[in-house]
Amino acid sequence: MCNIKKAIFAGGCFWCMVKPFKKLDGVLEVLSGYTGGNVENPTYEEVTTQTTGHYEAVEVTYDEEKTSYRELLEVFFKSIDPIDESGQFHDRGPSYRTAVFYQNETERQIAEEYINELNKSKIFDKLIATSLIPATTFYPAEKYHQDYYLKNPIGYRMYYRGSGREKFIEENWGRYYKEELKKRLTPLQYRVTKESATEPPFKNEYYNNFEEGIYVDVVSGKPLFSSKDKFDSGCGWPSFSKPISDKSIKEKDDFSYGMIRTEVKSTASNSHLGHVFKDGPRELGGLRYCINSASIRFIPKSKMEEEGYGEYLNLI
Repeated sequence: MCNIKKAIFAGGCFWCMVKPFKKLDGVLEVLSGYTGGNVENPTYEEVTTQTTGHYEAVEVTYDEEKTSYRELLEVFFKSIDPIDESGQFHDRGPSYRTAVFYQNETERQIAEEYINELNKSKIFDKLIATSLIPATTFYPAEKYHQDYYLKNPIGYRMYYRGSGREKFIEENWGRYYKEELKKRLTPLQYRVTKESATEPPFKNEYYNNFEEGIYVDVVSGKPLFSSKDKFDSGCGWPSFSKPISDKSIKEKDDFSYGMIRTEVKSTASNSHLGHVFKDGPRELGGLRYCINSASIRFIPKSKMEEEGYGEYLNLI
């Protein structure tokens, strides 16, 4: 049974806040809009006068059984400059400030705890300036603002880079992310997932594991593959005929080492997993997802419920 909820975040220009959330498995819809002000059904022109009190924001509709509020917070903060009190990047003024619009006390506490963690980490030389505000009416923005990154990919890319957001995120959150990962991953896991290394064939943890269960992203914990779709390809690495969900992985052309291949990455963590080839068993669809053991973690069927993956038992 799905547990559908909504969350509201203001992160500066809402054009840049839709794509990060849409990458998450469990996110059903992301709307650009306005909230926190004193004018009903405001227009973009009214909000940009900075007189309505509204923030540019996004409303995220998600399935809590697949994506937690904490995960949404992480995506939000890692998409903004949270120490800027007066706007975001080259967008200045009240409507471009950052805020978490909490809908209940539980969300407020989770957000407050996360902000405290960031402050203690000292990733920034100032305290987090993002406000925690009780949610009020969210007004969807005009149609041409919805999914702007899809409708105007070139314009979006130019804005994302030109505004300074891209550079800030890479230099600040990228460094923080790497440091945190190096603390909790083994050296091999880090090299494989973040430096696209390949572990030795036949000398890795799961190539010959055929116990019932699921394989999750070692970085994000998101489910990727089921034992039901695993087969012995003889290549020396774990091989699967398909992922649990097409949204959980993404593919990218790989021309390294003088070869033409299709790289497979985790959508949730952007981690390198392996490659997909078209030499798999025909009866299973013809594909072979050749995955590094170091990029995944196996959850046996007997432990899926206690580790929070009970909803995937029907896939085994």
